[in-house]
Amino acid sequence: MKILVIRHGALGDVILSFPAFAGIRAHHPEAAITLLTTAPFAALLATSPWFDHVTIDPKPAPWNLPGLLALRRALTGFDFVYDLQTSSRSSRYHRLAGAPKWSGIAPGSTHRHANPARNTMHSRERIAEQLAIAGIPTLPTPDLTWLATQPPPGLPPRFTALIPGASPHRPEKRWPAARFGALATTLTTPSIILGTSAEQPIAAEIRHLCPTAIDLTGRTTLPQLAASLARATIAIGNDTGPMHLAAALNTRCIVLFGGASDPALTAPRMPDGAWPTIIRARDLADLPVSDVVAALGDR
Repeated sequence: MKILVIRHGALGDVILSFPAFAGIRAHHPEAAITLLTTAPFAALLATSPWFDHVTIDPKPAPWNLPGLLALRRALTGFDFVYDLQTSSRSSRYHRLAGAPKWSGIAPGSTHRHANPARNTMHSRERIAEQLAIAGIPTLPTPDLTWLATQPPPGLPPRFTALIPGASPHRPEKRWPAARFGALATTLTTPSIILGTSAEQPIAAEIRHLCPTAIDLTGRTTLPQLAASLARATIAIGNDTGPMHLAAALNTRCIVLFGGASDPALTAPRMPDGAWPTIIRARDLADLPVSDVVAALGDR
């Protein structure tokens, strides 16, 4: 049996799909399962235990006939397709693939997730309900030991992971760097600042206030980031992909949400579906350090 799974999305979306990936593999242990995803996640997910093949979706424009033909070849020949993206684009793939058995929202899906309230559900529950309709009644706790195996050198035995970044085009999702710096001065464990190279100026501002903080922004691969988060005593950060990764790795998390996004729909989740600690302020610039310190409790 040949199975196709479609999942694009940002890092957080992909991580929230880990239980679904594990559930699909457990439901089809002997199948050849292919993942169709975007380039940033292909190499990482190719090392997971869930897929036999990973194909990159170049998302060709409607007028790109050679690209569409190549995409059609990538989509055809499967006995069943799990469209976990459930976007207008991925739904169009149903016809392009020749209308195979399909779990998703595309018209004509054999296992259509037609719940009119699906867009008001958290991603985890929405995907779980979609897969239940397709015959996968529960989502397992995914084993992520394959992911967190390459820590960067020099990590202290106990530390707090700070995740001060977020999408560059969503500055309203960021707690001010000066607040992270002030928080770091109160912590009883060393602070490790994690993120991409784009967050290095934020890390520099944090270190200006707390020189003992260690800046690893832009210095970790995704597996190294995972290994760092898995070893952290606690992770504190904004609504962004690495916080989803920390929660998926069962690290204690405090996630900071502004009014720009709704944690009821998009918050990170722990491996068993439990919720991390969430602090929400309409404007993150108004969130005092004392609120985060109080959420830490006894450290």
